[in-house]
Amino acid sequence: MDCVALLEKLVGFPSVVGTPNHAIAGWIADYARAQGAAVHTLPGPEGDRANLFITLGPVEERGYVLSGHMDVVRADEPEWTSNPFALRADGERLYGRGTSDMKGFLAASLALLPKLAGRRLKRPLHLAFSYDEEAGCRGVPHLLAQLPALCQMPLGAIIGEPSGLQPILAHKGKAAARLTVIGRSGHSSRPDLALNAIHGISRVLSTCLSVSAALEEGPFDASFAPACSTLQVGVISGGQAVNIIPAEARIELEVRAIAGQSPRQLLEPVERAAQALTAAGYGVEWQLVSEYPALALPAGSALAGLAREISGQEPLAAVSYGTEAGLYQQAGMEAIICGPGDIARAHKPDEFIARRELAACETMLERLAAQLS
Repeated sequence: MDCVALLEKLVGFPSVVGTPNHAIAGWIADYARAQGAAVHTLPGPEGDRANLFITLGPVEERGYVLSGHMDVVRADEPEWTSNPFALRADGERLYGRGTSDMKGFLAASLALLPKLAGRRLKRPLHLAFSYDEEAGCRGVPHLLAQLPALCQMPLGAIIGEPSGLQPILAHKGKAAARLTVIGRSGHSSRPDLALNAIHGISRVLSTCLSVSAALEEGPFDASFAPACSTLQVGVISGGQAVNIIPAEARIELEVRAIAGQSPRQLLEPVERAAQALTAAGYGVEWQLVSEYPALALPAGSALAGLAREISGQEPLAAVSYGTEAGLYQQAGMEAIICGPGDIARAHKPDEFIARRELAACETMLERLAAQLS
């Protein structure tokens, strides 16, 4: 199968984040085994989802990882002009959910396997395909925890998020949380007999605003836009009617942190404000929904030099969105972002990737393969 045929197959699996992924993972595993690769299917704690770790070459040597996620965001937008889970070709463009983010990179990586099958590799090539990246990189930590039993520590990981094949050296870290405040319902004419959950959670919202304002005062990293860490509340809900005192209110919030700041620690003042509500009789449920660290790869690192060589592009200092790259770096290896497509097309109707972008990614990966022989 060529790269486009592989992409067509992958897009055909509606592997939406947070849902079982055995269909796509099983097909990829069977395909990789047919190319002579060693395949490890690594179930996650959810029981219905799994990561994949695929290797060609000597596992006792240090090689490189091509990392990508199998999940995609939902495709419910009415603006889609074709079935988002059936690849549609229109000249140079290939339309479908996940074409840019990031099944195009998966397809190019899988297309490399038969080209390497007959070679005697001095170093291994690993494909690490994860689940639920779109839910805050939930799947890959389970893969990375098992890495020492699967191979020698890799020399580096290329995370193939859509970057126009421009290597990216850094991104912000993130932590997201969900807070539920529970009071007591009652008629609005007798607030003295009830406990208004919205009023309670408003105290926490005040802390969110204070923390957000403090972060705008620095520290700063000019590589990012904005140059500071940020906090924002993205969801708020609660109440039924104006004459019913609400018994429950909920917010969801996130922090995005520049390198050197811990996303979870930046959330701590908000969590403390939430827990303080218990003294007033409220119930408090605080849940850390997702967390991943920032990526910070030095421009002079070996992996940055390799990425420059195989992509033919100068690395970009930083982006503000997040990826699994920071988790690979935290696990002890160099990591960099470099993949086909455009992040601006991701999570939108009529997502697409261009044929030339896939072809350029195949060329880049073949240059990497030459380093392994």
